[in-house]
Amino acid sequence: MTYRALSVPGAWEVTPVQHGDPRGVFLEAFQGAPFAEHVGHPLDLQQVNCSVSAAGVLRGIHFADVPPGQAKYVTCVRGAVLDVVVDIRVGSPTFGTWDTVLLDDVDRRAVYLPEGLGHGFFSLEDDSTVMYLCSTGYSPGREHGVHPLDPTLAIAWPTTDRRGRPVEALLSTKDTAAPSLEEAAAASLLPRYDEVEAYIRSLAG
Repeated sequence: MTYRALSVPGAWEVTPVQHGDPRGVFLEAFQGAPFAEHVGHPLDLQQVNCSVSAAGVLRGIHFADVPPGQAKYVTCVRGAVLDVVVDIRVGSPTFGTWDTVLLDDVDRRAVYLPEGLGHGFFSLEDDSTVMYLCSTGYSPGREHGVHPLDPTLAIAWPTTDRRGRPVEALLSTKDTAAPSLEEAAAASLLPRYDEVEAYIRSLAG
């Protein structure tokens, strides 16, 4: 596997080695030892989520209170999505910045984002299927969101699907009602950079 650090500190793009023959393809989608070497601690897998999205579906930007937060190792096993990681940690040198990775069933990359970062994606094909390996289970009272179309973030979401056909972003009711980054900060919903860093250091023992 090849690991590439994203421009949002702590987040990684992971590209597996694929072994193909006339029967199909085999790959190792996750490897514990290389993961711990790059990230600094093992992934404490507590829940696996799966979402299926039509072209144009926009999910996010989601995050959880830290501690314990929710780290995610995300891959697209069918179709294609533009995956987005956002630095929402108040006090971070890169607060408000974001980076993107194309996740699809061709290169079969994954994205890892640690606790304290925001996450979202835009589906580029019908039935795009995304799998998330999560460090904690779902906890409704600790889950939050920032509006993905917040002009302050100015995320460059796609306007066409993978075939180049125009698509409009389709958001859930919850995501449509999410606050802007500024509103979330004013309401003290966002993780604090120092607290997130301290928690992640504790995971390394």
